[in-house]
This record gives sequence, C-alpha cells and structure tokens, in this order.
Amino acid sequence: MSDYFPPPPPEQPQPEHRAPVGAPPPSPWAAPAAPPGKQRTGLIVTLAVGGGLVVAGALVALVHSVMESVSDSIALPPGRSDAPYSEPYEREPYAEEPLEPAPPGPAAGDVTVTKCTRDSLIGWPHADLKIVNRSGSPAAYIVSITFVDADGAVVSDGIATTEEVAPGASVEVRAQGSGEVAAGTRCRIGEVDRHAL
Repeated sequence: MSDYFPPPPPEQPQPEHRAPVGAPPPSPWAAPAAPPGKQRTGLIVTLAVGGGLVVAGALVALVHSVMESVSDSIALPPGRSDAPYSEPYEREPYAEEPLEPAPPGPAAGDVTVTKCTRDSLIGWPHADLKIVNRSGSPAAYIVSITFVDADGAVVSDGIATTEEVAPGASVEVRAQGSGEVAAGTRCRIGEVDRHAL
C-alpha cells in the first residue's frame, strides 16, 4: 500500500431485521426485506384542499341565490318610479276646477287658497294661502290643509301658521305637504283656528 491512500473504512454494522416470533428464520439467500410503506401525506393534503374548495364554492352559490331572492322581494311599491326626477313636473295648479270652498266656522272666511301646486323637483304639494283678519282684535292663525287626489282620497296634509295679524290686515303663508303626489291633486282647507291676542 501506498502512503498516499487512506485505509478503507471499517465495515459498518447493518441493522438486523428480526423475524416475527414463531416465524422461521430468514434464509441467507432470500431477497432483502421490503422497506416500510410510504406515508400518504401528500394525498391526504390534496384531498383536504380539494374538499375545502368544493365546500367554499357551494357556500358562494348559496349566498348568491339568497341575495338574488332578497333583492327580488325588496321592490318599490307599485306606481313609484326608480327615477323620480327624470321628468320635470309642471308648476301649475293641479286642477282647472275651482278651489274647494272653506269649511264653515267663525274664521273659515278669513282663509283663501291662492295657489295649489307641487314642487317641480320632488313633486311634494304645497298651498299658498291668503289670510285676512276679519275680527276686531289682533289674532294668530293655525290653518290645516289636506291634499286630495282626483278621487277625493287624502294623499297628504300640511299646516300653515301666522304670528299676530292686525284687524283688517292680511298675510300670505304656505302650507307644505309631504310626499310625492300625482298630477291633478287638489288643496282643501281643513280646520282654521283663530286665536285672539
């Protein structure tokens, strides 16, 4: 041997594969024993991820179908428009008929409707009133107005008030209704309260 080559490594002991109890000893000429079975971790992970994706997809489809059914059930009431401002309203009196007469009462003759219209942008009604104090002392007024459709059904109401009005003097006030009303709506004077001051 030369000094330049190291000696070969000593032989390493090999693990012994013992035969199960009661089994014949292995033959020295038999093939080596099979290595232990591979673990199937990759297959298990793949199946778990795939199953999770299927469940997530089913949940998304369920939520989508529920949202569609809810959006179909939340609809505007009939007769209401999705775009209430798409067409301008006419700014004229609702009806060409004469205005309703004032109801009987001590102050009923003090109030007249000078104009009955609806707002050109949102369609809410209002009535312009002229109040003349026909009593002999200063007074304040509270006037209720009802807005009725062509069939006479009440569709809105409003109130107008004044501060002190001298005897024989007149003031102009507005009673504002709320909510969109149809064309042809009329103004009707309701209760007129005159409070002497």
